[in-house]
Amino acid sequence: MTAYALTTHRTSVPVFAERIFECLPRADQRRWAQTYMQGLLTTPGKKSVRNLAAAVSASPAASQSLHQFVNASPWDWMPVRAELTRWAEQQMAPRAWVISQAVLRKRGEHSCGVHRRFLPSTGRSVTCQVGVGMFLSSYDRAQPVDWRLLLPGSWAKDPERRERTRIPAEAAGPRTVEQHALDLVDTLWDVSGTAPLPVVADLDALGATSATALVHGLALRGRDFVVAVPDTLKVVAGRHLRVQRPQQRGDGQVPVLAARNLFEFEAGGLTRMDKVVPWGDRGRHITVMSSFVRLPQTGPGGERVHRTYRLFAVRPDNGRRPVQLWLTSLTHARMESVLALTRTLAHADESVREMSETFGLLDFEGRSFPGWHHHMTLVSATYGYSTLQGTHPPTGGGERMLVAA
Repeated sequence: MTAYALTTHRTSVPVFAERIFECLPRADQRRWAQTYMQGLLTTPGKKSVRNLAAAVSASPAASQSLHQFVNASPWDWMPVRAELTRWAEQQMAPRAWVISQAVLRKRGEHSCGVHRRFLPSTGRSVTCQVGVGMFLSSYDRAQPVDWRLLLPGSWAKDPERRERTRIPAEAAGPRTVEQHALDLVDTLWDVSGTAPLPVVADLDALGATSATALVHGLALRGRDFVVAVPDTLKVVAGRHLRVQRPQQRGDGQVPVLAARNLFEFEAGGLTRMDKVVPWGDRGRHITVMSSFVRLPQTGPGGERVHRTYRLFAVRPDNGRRPVQLWLTSLTHARMESVLALTRTLAHADESVREMSETFGLLDFEGRSFPGWHHHMTLVSATYGYSTLQGTHPPTGGGERMLVAA
């Protein structure tokens, strides 16, 4: 893992934990939060509660107490995440609010939110939990600060499962990934100590409906964004969109196209091609194709959003069709800056990979909704501390498959 020199002096685990977990009402909760962090940082191999407790305490009761703290103690994780957000904003120079997902493979069907899911990246279906995460990302790293657990319809409709896993009533209804994403944006807006940053997300694999819902939701909130979209996304295109007033011409009078059609050679009249210098003036110039567009669909509540966006794609060196399409509200920003924002998604994915391989993200053994959120909060805080200090927890025990027990 890369070490990041973010401060000129080292901060001890107790000092860091005292700040992040100060909001916990009881001293024993704050003590066990620090213990869990210390265990994640020092335990090699599988980071089960038993192994974490054995690494930091000789007491035979430590394992039970630590398990109780994570799975049964009623502490609220949201104030902890708010403090983690404010700490991260002070320690790094975030450029984007990045929404990414963590697929946590599981054995068995009893853990909260577990379901079968097809992964386009592997072409296989797996049994897993899906966490939708919010990351503060600079141009070289990302820090997770908030999470939502995706609950498929089979969980939302089963009161017995909800009661067994202690899913609160306000979280019981079925919510899509894009709805969770918008909730994360709203929460970060409430707790952040800085001005709102552009939202970067990739919902390409979820289809045009999800991408459109996210874009409309961000537009109604007045948030700037750079969102990866599928090539089937329906758009209204034309150079006149930069100056057209919505009432001058209805969307029904202009052609509605699939986004991919704008980047075929016969659509050249609607598409602009630019040679862009990579961020930092490193590497070869990049050919970017772009077009001004509007979305013809209304918002989820029937609202019509009359906003002009830029649809763009990086043209591959050896092909006629773009690899990935992006939609952004940053129509007046330099393309170099917009492309740099797209790369923050890779930093969020790298954070998930590091937390999975080294920080015990996949090793949570509880089955409850509060326990999952507690574990995700503690792992996120530990990961942030480790990157701040340039430390790296021991792995040990040889290679492990990324499958939670």
